[in-house]
Amino acid sequence: MGYIPSKLIGFFLKIISISSFIIRNEKMASIEKVDVENRLRSVIDPNHGLDLVTAKSVKSIAVDGADVGVKLELGYPAKTYLPELKAAVEAHLKALPGIGKITVDAGVKIIAHQVQQTLKPHSQVKNIIAVASGKGGVGKSTTAVNLALALAAEGANVGILDADIYGPSIPTMLGVSGYPVSHDNKTMQPKISFGIQTMSIGYLIDAGQPMIWRGPMATNALQQLLRDTAWDKLDYLIVDLPPGTGDIQLTLAQQIPVSGAIIVTTPQDIALIDAQRGLGMFEKVNVPVLGIVENMSVHICSQCGHAEAIFGEGGGALMAETNHVDFLGALPLDIHIRQFADSGRPTVVAEPDSRAAAIYREIARKMAAKLALKAKDFSARFPNIVIQNT
Repeated sequence: MGYIPSKLIGFFLKIISISSFIIRNEKMASIEKVDVENRLRSVIDPNHGLDLVTAKSVKSIAVDGADVGVKLELGYPAKTYLPELKAAVEAHLKALPGIGKITVDAGVKIIAHQVQQTLKPHSQVKNIIAVASGKGGVGKSTTAVNLALALAAEGANVGILDADIYGPSIPTMLGVSGYPVSHDNKTMQPKISFGIQTMSIGYLIDAGQPMIWRGPMATNALQQLLRDTAWDKLDYLIVDLPPGTGDIQLTLAQQIPVSGAIIVTTPQDIALIDAQRGLGMFEKVNVPVLGIVENMSVHICSQCGHAEAIFGEGGGALMAETNHVDFLGALPLDIHIRQFADSGRPTVVAEPDSRAAAIYREIARKMAAKLALKAKDFSARFPNIVIQNT
């Protein structure tokens, strides 16, 4: 074998090194935007069940050689979910051959959604969500308060309106009392509790005073509470309705701009029958039902841990399936939930790390995520036309 000069060996090694570098860069640069988009189609958002592309949560995709940047924007509050979402996106994109640096920017933008055709959204409230039940005693008010607090914990600006004129319970559950303040003698300032804005007839009457009003007086009071409260730029206003399908419920469904509603029930057959009536009412007035929440689904003995479905089981999920609406979740029959509500510190703020609080946050995210998929409100884009005599 002949002698090969070292300079020539070095020259060949350099060529091989350059060739490898070029080949490697070509492989790294072969990532296309469509490849990234296809990977994002496999990331399912558990809050509404759609992939990120179909849900229009992907706002932009930037590809620079092997480096990829993705901007995500959710239409619902998701403060505790965003880290999980970013991690899921990064994990899916890492499967792309030759992928380089991955940057995921995830944020939230809450907008107003469509209301009944004859109505316009409230100027200071993007979305009004009604919480209803056909039957009393199913824990509707407790659920409404905790969902409002859960939305706030997820980063939204939230208010709650107590529409139960005859039996207001929101002041007790939020530990608030006293008359509202008015700065202009025309509107009332909402009372603030745990970061959410609240209004209730309970702030305007003495404790224990009976409201002996006929239907028209009660419905007028509800409209005044909504209209004459100086709500401050709310993303969501949760309206805690009284049980049944009477005057107040019809007023809300026909005269108040509602973006959606949820139904609270227990698994018990009697409660489900009444809840079905409430669901039917919203369907007739074209208010979308965002889902069903089953309360008191199972009791866990605090002494032995035995689980027992006191009110039956599976009723809420079956009702959701029958009516082709979403089942948002089930809450346990837990003595602590009742104790916290009675003490004026609901579960979401009293025990934020508890399993019950996590369920409330999960239901709140799903509720808001389902609403985010609904039609948007475009009325703000159109000018108001005023005809005047000159």
